[in-house]
Amino acid sequence: MNTRIAQSIAACLLASAFAAQATELVYTPVNPAFGGNPLNGTWLLNNAQAQNDYDDPDLKDRTSSLAGTTALERFSNQLESRMLSQLLDNISNGQTGSMATDSFLIDVIDDSGALSIQVTDRATGEVSVIEVSGLNP
Repeated sequence: MNTRIAQSIAACLLASAFAAQATELVYTPVNPAFGGNPLNGTWLLNNAQAQNDYDDPDLKDRTSSLAGTTALERFSNQLESRMLSQLLDNISNGQTGSMATDSFLIDVIDDSGALSIQVTDRATGEVSVIEVSGLNP
């Protein structure tokens, strides 16, 4: 009877081996650039940056030039930017005027309906003239 049980168990195992279903292996890429899940992009980028040991030599020059400005220089730059913006607003309203910066002299001249903007480079003395015509008075 033991052999009969052993044969039955062997027959069941053999039958179950044939009944098992196999499926194809499907490759799914990880990198989103090659069709992988787009949510993997940030994780892959962070890992790549963590492994990157290259130091850009130009980065120190770019950051040190910004860090080297004093509060007074930043304020002067912001004030100059605001004044240029105000001058441009005045030009759009048909008003004339002039402005002097460290680098440029800017004159806005109204020649009977034609607006002329003259920009003079203080370092080289080069003059650029921008003429705008057809403005409504």
